[in-house]
Amino acid sequence: MTYSNILVINAGSSSEKISFYKLAENARNQIAPQAPIWRTEAEFPSASLDTVDWNNVLAKTLTPIINGSQTKEGAIASNIDIVGHRIVHGCSKYNKATLIDEQVQKDIEKYIPLAPLHNKVSSAQIKAIEKILPNAKQVAVFDTAFHRTLPEVVKTYSIPYEWFEEYDIQRFGFHGINHEYCAKQAAHALQKDISTLSLIVCHLGSGCSLAAVHNGKSVNTTMGFTPMEGLMMSSRSGSIDPGILIYLLQNKIMTVNELETNLNKNSGLKGIAKISDMKKIIEQMQNKNENSKMAQLAFDMFIDRLRSSICAMRASLPKLDALVFTAGIGENSFLVREKAMSGLEFLDLKLDKEANKNINKNKNGENSIAKEISSPSSLTKIFVINAQEDWAIAQQSLAIN
Repeated sequence: MTYSNILVINAGSSSEKISFYKLAENARNQIAPQAPIWRTEAEFPSASLDTVDWNNVLAKTLTPIINGSQTKEGAIASNIDIVGHRIVHGCSKYNKATLIDEQVQKDIEKYIPLAPLHNKVSSAQIKAIEKILPNAKQVAVFDTAFHRTLPEVVKTYSIPYEWFEEYDIQRFGFHGINHEYCAKQAAHALQKDISTLSLIVCHLGSGCSLAAVHNGKSVNTTMGFTPMEGLMMSSRSGSIDPGILIYLLQNKIMTVNELETNLNKNSGLKGIAKISDMKKIIEQMQNKNENSKMAQLAFDMFIDRLRSSICAMRASLPKLDALVFTAGIGENSFLVREKAMSGLEFLDLKLDKEANKNINKNKNGENSIAKEISSPSSLTKIFVINAQEDWAIAQQSLAIN
């Protein structure tokens, strides 16, 4: 059987996840995720990402995999066939995973202003890998690709249509790699063909977005032209009145660069509670000290935006078979899930509070991928599914190869 050695580099807004897989040809169609042979993760303060020497960082990070000192297979650099990169923004040009060549690299750099926390880092890492692993093919797996099926009525903004035609200003959507993965896992859990299902996937992490998935295709999503639109996030504002920005610029209260920094890095949960981590915000709420009021406000705002957006996604679907919680907050905060579902019974979503608190003791089995937390009386299933972006990137990279 033929195997491919695949390195996956998943660059987040403040973290770096690198995984190494040895995959057989048939793994591209495998439902259950395969554990990587080797994995590492590093945190980087978002303010320092621009100053990171990725040649040095990646060379040092990859030493165990290059030398084979921490792998079961004893892999060496010359045996790494493919390096798959998560690329956040592919604009309207890329609707699938793509082998990286000079033009693709130029496009990733071109789209940096649309995803400044991600594309710049990814571009630097691609160049670094060219030096560290010169014989490996590199593949770009785009977060925006899954959302290229958005209907025109959804992706078009209510602005002069010439902006769409001349500047490609439209809703692109993000987190598509994980939205697609979770939709497939929900279909598997329901034991139905994904082409017959309507689903809502709630990706709640440092960045947050929802996707309405009908017949296996994205038909609506909360993020837009950039990853700033939509839900309130850890440090990103989410949707706000654009008149606020005009006011701040017209009155010279802030420069364009200051606005960009504040909306991306100093807003959301951090802007209200001065804390960007949901777990710490919940702890602060419960401490009942002078900071608990602002922590409570940030939490309530997050839930309010989330509930409203779930309703908006439901309106885009003819029916709803399942709702999925995924990513850091979605997987780990039972309180966020409980509060988000409260009041949404009219959507036939009823939570089993005990199952929600003990997601590893669910009716589908302790080791199930989709952990059910819906009440037996709920007409719509509710699942918690662990994000597996690295596995999804590896699968798509293997398919390209």
